[in-house]
This record gives sequence, structure tokens and C-alpha cells, in this order.
Amino acid sequence: MPARTLPTFTRKEVEAHSSAASCYVTIDSHVYDVTDFVDDHPGGGSLIIEYAGKDIKEILRDATSHTHSEAAYEVLDDSLVGFVVNEKSPIVANGPAASVDTVQPVLEPAVHPRTGMACEEDLSRDTDYVQDFHKHKFLDLNKPLLAQIWNGGFSKEFYLDQVHRPRHFKGGASAPLFGNFLEPLSKTPWWIIPTLWLPCVTYGMYIASQGLQNGLAAAGYFGFGVFFWTFVEYCLHRFLFHLDDYLPDNHVFITMHFLLHGIHHYLPMDKYRLVMPPTLFVVLASPFWKLAHAVFCYNWYAATAVYAGGIFGYVCYDLTHYFLHHENLPLWYKQLKKYHLAHHFLDYELGFGVTSKFWDRIFGTELQTSIKTK
Repeated sequence: MPARTLPTFTRKEVEAHSSAASCYVTIDSHVYDVTDFVDDHPGGGSLIIEYAGKDIKEILRDATSHTHSEAAYEVLDDSLVGFVVNEKSPIVANGPAASVDTVQPVLEPAVHPRTGMACEEDLSRDTDYVQDFHKHKFLDLNKPLLAQIWNGGFSKEFYLDQVHRPRHFKGGASAPLFGNFLEPLSKTPWWIIPTLWLPCVTYGMYIASQGLQNGLAAAGYFGFGVFFWTFVEYCLHRFLFHLDDYLPDNHVFITMHFLLHGIHHYLPMDKYRLVMPPTLFVVLASPFWKLAHAVFCYNWYAATAVYAGGIFGYVCYDLTHYFLHHENLPLWYKQLKKYHLAHHFLDYELGFGVTSKFWDRIFGTELQTSIKTK
């Protein structure tokens, strides 16, 4: 097949495509139209728009941001629309059009041998449903997932291997879970969490402050509650959500594991299954209400302030979790984002802290994000 030919652009013409409606970027002489990828970028679309019309070679290699994988360059190769005239390129405006066959990857990063992934961009790489099902014989993303898990007859070993190989549902939508009228109940937009729970936190602190009659004491108990939540967060993630070694090998417990946390590892970039559904949080939170009042039995108001701090910590956790997956973040959070997403594509048995690495460091489960290959 003869090589496809593409037009050339001046630098000024490229810079004119600098909006979400028409977004071009360059790497040296290559021009890419990444308009369709803006909403799917795991770092948030605003990061792409920031570099719209510009050369992105340096930011792709910026270790402070993150190292991009081969999949990121495959996305770019599919988006190639032409070549730019500049001092680094032998292409001239009136010369022959350049061939697509001349495009070479900018770099070849290491790929994790189990997941086939190298970094967070791979988590947003669309899965070919037919090819994936034919190859792995696990779940067909075109069909309701719950029935397939329940009736699949998967062994525990096979299930855990497959559910921790991330897939991505095309178009940023959610894969069907129930496939019927229950489907909306399986999805929780991120804004539901602060809308529902922050008024409860405010009311709890109002009640606590009335009994404590000391603003500093109330703030201290509240702060302790926030700190204690970080420990609860770590324990829940490590000892409940990832109770993999102790998971009974039958379809009932495998289905429960999938609903609780497995679906998030299977489809980690699903925007509507990232935060905890309110009903599940109520079930998990009820024992901690009793625990707080048992520990601080000497003062009901102090226990309420601690509990309100814990709920606030949970809200911060759920929002942080969502933004780590889907938004561009300040420098400190970029490192946290890299750390958490590595938990998905690199090693799900380490890196249980979401809002911080503190407890991972205390308990020796810190995840090293660099990939070592033979």
C-alpha cells in the first residue's frame, strides 16, 4: 500500500488551533489534531488546552509531570494531520508532502509485564471489546457485567488476574452493570458526595460546639477525626477492598468483591463509579459512629466532633480520589496522582494510601512507581 501523504502547516497556522473546539499540538515537525482526546485525557482536558497550538515534546518527557507511555504516542500517531515548517524540519512549504511512514515514536518506555501498561495514559486507552473478550475470555464490555460475573464460573485466581488488568470503556461512558432499570443506582456523580455529607458535617459540628463550649477543643477533636480517617481509609483499602488472598473461591464472594472494588480496578477511569455510593457509605459509617462514642464515652459532644471530622476526611478522600483520576492538579497532587494511578497499572498490592503516602510508609506498603525490566 502506498504511503498516505499529509499537508504542511506554518507555525502560525498551528497556533491558530488553540481551543477545545480545534486543538492541535506538535512534536518537532509533526502536527497532531488531539481535539477528540481532550475530554479523555487522564490529567484533565485543561492540561491539553494549556499546550494547544504549541510543541509538547518537553512536557511529554517532563518527569515532574509524568513519563508518558507508548500508548500515548499511539494516540498521537492516530491523530497525525500534517507537518509543520520550522528550522528543525527538512520539510518546506512548497516541497513534497511528507509521508506518514516517516513518523517514529519519540521514545519507548518500559512496559509492565503483567498489565502491558507503562503509565497512566494507558488507563484511558480504549479497549477493543471483541478482541479483548476473544483473547481473555473474561467479560464482554458490550453486555451487563454483573450477570457475567455471577454466571461466569471464574476461578478466584483467574478472576483476580483479569480484574486487575485495567480496561477502558469507549467514549468516557460507563459500561453496563445491571443493564436494566437498576443501572442509574450504580452510578454516583462526584458532586453528590459534598452535597450530601458536608451539611451533615456542619450540623454535627454545630451540635458538638454547643456542648463543648470551647472552639479550640471542638477544632482539636475535629482535627483528630480527620487524621483518624486517613488511618481508616488505609485500612479499608488494604484489608477490605483488597482482601484478595482471603477471598473465598466461589461466585458469591467473587461477585461481592467485584461490586465493592473490583469494578473500579477493571474500569478505573469510569467517572461515575469512582466515589462511594451513599448507601454503601452509610453501612460502613454506622459502626464508626458507635466506635467514636465508645472511645470518647466521657463526652458525647467530643465524640460527635471526632465523628464529624471523620466524615469530612471521607469527603476529602472521595473528592481527591475522583480528581486524581480525572483532573489536572497542582504540583504536589501531580505526584500523588502518579502514585495512585500506579496502584492501578503497576502493582495493586501496594500503594493503598489515596490522600497521602503516610500510612504506606508506616506499614511498609509504599509503592515505588519506577518500572524495572529485565
